[in-house]
Amino acid sequence: MRGETGVCRGNGGPQTFINKRGAEGGSAAPRGKQTLKTVYVGITGDIIHPGIVNIIHQASLYGEVLVGLLTDTAIVRYKRLPYLSYEQRRQVVESLRDVSRVVPQEEWSYIPNLRRHRPDFIIHGDDWKTGILAREREDVYKVMAELGGRVIEIPYTPGLNSTAFSESVTSIGTTPDLRLKALRRLIDAKPVTRIMEAHSGLSGLIIEHMELLKEDGVHRFDGMWSSSLTDSASKGKPDIEAVDITTRLQDLTQILECTTKPIIYDGDTGGIPEHFVFTVRTLERNGISAVIIEDKTGLKKNSLFGAEVEQRLAPVEEFQAKIQAGKKAQVTGEFMIIARLESLIAGGSVDEALARALAYVEAGADGVMIHSKETSGGDIEDFCRRFRRVYAGIPLVLVPTTYNRFTEKELAAWGANVIIYANHMLRSSYPAMVKTAQAILEHERSLEADQFCMSIRDILELIPGGK
Repeated sequence: MRGETGVCRGNGGPQTFINKRGAEGGSAAPRGKQTLKTVYVGITGDIIHPGIVNIIHQASLYGEVLVGLLTDTAIVRYKRLPYLSYEQRRQVVESLRDVSRVVPQEEWSYIPNLRRHRPDFIIHGDDWKTGILAREREDVYKVMAELGGRVIEIPYTPGLNSTAFSESVTSIGTTPDLRLKALRRLIDAKPVTRIMEAHSGLSGLIIEHMELLKEDGVHRFDGMWSSSLTDSASKGKPDIEAVDITTRLQDLTQILECTTKPIIYDGDTGGIPEHFVFTVRTLERNGISAVIIEDKTGLKKNSLFGAEVEQRLAPVEEFQAKIQAGKKAQVTGEFMIIARLESLIAGGSVDEALARALAYVEAGADGVMIHSKETSGGDIEDFCRRFRRVYAGIPLVLVPTTYNRFTEKELAAWGANVIIYANHMLRSSYPAMVKTAQAILEHERSLEADQFCMSIRDILELIPGGK
């Protein structure tokens, strides 16, 4: 559990004090006569269970409890986005009897807050001796020694673990309201929000659970992209908006039922404004976080064909009106309408794309996505840097399918803060299925195909309730 931590430390020489139970503990007097020592406790506060209550109570025996409540930004470096917002968590923690004050902890590390608030003690459960907090523990001991304070470790409450609780809640599921709000919170909390294409419940489960511990924290996919290309291809149909929204939502429901992460919906052109308003309401009602619509008109042709096919851009005013109609139709403030710019795909210039982007934001778009089929990435970088000079805080979405040699950190340096891997789950599944089918035809049995397949046991264990 991140947060079974407390630090106590004072701003002067040795003192005695009497704690809340009247026990003598140094040279301080009871509350109200002399200033009590300060005890720092760092927590996430998303789930308040008896273990956390015990930590805070133990801290109160040493002095006034200062809770460092981790912000969303601090938490998502190593854990999933908490269910409750920072303000909701703060209200809960402030209501706890033994808490004197709550301050934001903006980083996963305790060190900045320890130096800022200079507590007399820090209290933490002894579970941090191993795992991802072990190095943090070493740093805390060093800093508290510098500050003249003390680290106190108490036995971890058996059978109680915040991470396990969080995983249990995740296995139960989420609600449309929680899922809908998650994307905006992630964009605010992370330098890059990482989105992966999902076209089935199975691909959604992979995205839901895949994570990798790296030097700078835990890397995971933050959400899912419901792609019109992969939805169409998985049905054996061309990507020309031939699959209607009702059919797509039936498939999307399979993903919604077995995952909890936010979903961005590929809305193609959005259709005529009168139809788009119903799309917005339907998506919002189902807990989809955002829809991305592209500024093209006529029969849709996939953007990666570029100028090989006719790509007709919609008049700016017409597309602005569609954005405005969608924004007027939505019920909540959290749902996002993101404008996808096709100027570069249609052979236009960065200047044209930028002018359209600014017009769409003025019309109410919550973010912009710039698309290109060029492999150099030069046009995308130019657009991003120029757009950021005008709008520093508007979400900027990239889909680096063709310019995929650039890392997320490089794209973030250009100004992007949402990266969509738009079709890779379906593209990777097709070659494996072809190899499997070929092997069975060639050998007239399935033994040789096993190398391309996961075991039946693994797939049963992947599906919740399958074991």
